[in-house]
Amino acid sequence: MSDRSADTGDSHPQWPTAMLTALRLGRRLVTEVPASGPGRRAFVEIRPVTTTADSDARRQQWTRSDRDRTFTIEQWDYDGDRLAGFDYDIGAVLVQAVTVTGEATLLAAIEAWNLRPDQFRHPWQTDDPR
Repeated sequence: MSDRSADTGDSHPQWPTAMLTALRLGRRLVTEVPASGPGRRAFVEIRPVTTTADSDARRQQWTRSDRDRTFTIEQWDYDGDRLAGFDYDIGAVLVQAVTVTGEATLLAAIEAWNLRPDQFRHPWQTDDPR
């Protein structure tokens, strides 16, 4: 499946369906990016901001889907030797962060960071320590 929309002629990358669904359901996504230097590893995470409506849905044992969520995007740079332990945050550096609202703005933000939607995975599919 192509990451380009064939039916609209849109030249912007599109989210794989599973990843877009995860974001709409409030799930976090991650991709590894080049780190600041040898022995370092860096990750960009997209974290949907949890709202009162999400908390209410969770108490009622369901998950709320929202196309207009607010997202926090952060790039963290870690000491590569600490990723497997509990102290992965020692020496971690927040490289950049932004908060955006809506899927179109999210797409524009990750494109501005030279990333594509198809690079993002569920956290358990990466080495991200969080």
